[in-house]
Amino acid sequence: MKAQKTLLFVCIVFLLLAGLCAIFPKNGILGLHMPSLHKVLVREKQLSLEEIMAQEEATKRLEEMQGICDSIYFYRDLFSTSDQRFWFPNDDPTYFDALFDRMEKAQEEGEIVRVIHYGDSQLEMDRLSDRLRAAFHKTYGGGGPGMLPFLQTIPSRSVSQWANGALSLQSSYGSDSLNNYRADGNYGLMARCYHVSGSASMGVKASIHKDLPESFCRFSTVTLVFNNTSDGPFSATLSSRAARITNAGSQTCSGRGVSSFTWTLDTCASDLNLSVQGTGDLYCVTVDDGAGVNVDNIALRGCSGQQFCMINQDQLERAYAQLNVGLIILQFGGNSVPYLKGEKSIETYCTSIGKQIDRIHETCPHAKILFIGPSDMSTTINGERVTYPDLPRIVESLQKTANQHGAAFWSLYHAMGGYNTMRNWVDKGMASADYIHFSQKGANLMGDRLAESFTRMSDFYHLHHRLSKAQFDSIWAAEPIQTATKNN
Repeated sequence: MKAQKTLLFVCIVFLLLAGLCAIFPKNGILGLHMPSLHKVLVREKQLSLEEIMAQEEATKRLEEMQGICDSIYFYRDLFSTSDQRFWFPNDDPTYFDALFDRMEKAQEEGEIVRVIHYGDSQLEMDRLSDRLRAAFHKTYGGGGPGMLPFLQTIPSRSVSQWANGALSLQSSYGSDSLNNYRADGNYGLMARCYHVSGSASMGVKASIHKDLPESFCRFSTVTLVFNNTSDGPFSATLSSRAARITNAGSQTCSGRGVSSFTWTLDTCASDLNLSVQGTGDLYCVTVDDGAGVNVDNIALRGCSGQQFCMINQDQLERAYAQLNVGLIILQFGGNSVPYLKGEKSIETYCTSIGKQIDRIHETCPHAKILFIGPSDMSTTINGERVTYPDLPRIVESLQKTANQHGAAFWSLYHAMGGYNTMRNWVDKGMASADYIHFSQKGANLMGDRLAESFTRMSDFYHLHHRLSKAQFDSIWAAEPIQTATKNN
């Protein structure tokens, strides 16, 4: 009974205290205060400052991850629907990651990463390439007009050139190739070269066009790539009115084979003079300014893109390696469109293009390859200007061929609007009256659209690098979470 009385006493005391807590005024009586019944019965959770900060950080990470997921879903839709999209081998959106990594490290590592833009007459006068060059200079640094032939037969808007001397053209394409065919394939990486026997000179001067970026007009590093074809010496001398050559102005090579001379100027110049003496092939001259990225325009008039297998493979491999090439762009197909009629001819052409891509992979294995398909082109049928009937199929076949052979694809045809858009472009002054070539205004627009596509890919590159590969793969494959609104 004693234990029962004790328990009863304790319960009575608790009840009295609870009653007192319940009726005691909140402001107290004569300085005396009692806790509220809620405080007595309910123990509130206490958080340390560290716990609060950890909760805030977790919330931020969750919100950031949701933002990344939403952005990745956006890019996934963009890459499958945009008329400016790239088509990738195996649908791999990270195809250009290694390229972006090289370009972003170029200035830090003191290198020039080259983007070589091959194409047909759509590229003449440095069209399209100049807009991509300007964008890359702005983003990754670098300067200068890029790679030039020793003798420029078609004027460029980006640089002025002249040349004279004992020069003879050797070409792998066009009508020039009929009289200058080389069984050894020693044409160089520009697919044509100039053979010198004796002496020759060239001059380079910054362009007078005011709408071009200032970065195009800065010359501080010059490289001559050549092949000494005799047992005697081959020499070259560089000079400039505005700058001093920091290394030897005159350089000499005494052995046969492909080699190069490089000169560095003590300050940026806007004019250069280069003279050579000896017997050999002049493959190219690169004119750059500082570390970064430069885009080289190689316009091959009348070419259908099937000449790369004609160029000496070993020579091409060494040239690409010497020049640190990161991306090779092949923009072809337009010259073949009028002649490709029916499935068989399209298949034959695409098979040849696949072989060219394979050869470039072999000779420049560390570079990425982008194939750009032809624009819309018009022919006359029943008195009306319309798109060539097989052109859409040609574009689709080239896209599949490029991807199957490990190259990305970008479509001029889609980027300018698709079927029958050339008529409108001609009417608006964006294309010429041949219904094939862009005007300067139209070429600027298409070059800007190509540069914008690379900018989007660069943004995507930075976005998905915030995740591990496993995280990215999981998000990329997942369906986005839909927020449903239920109406009652």
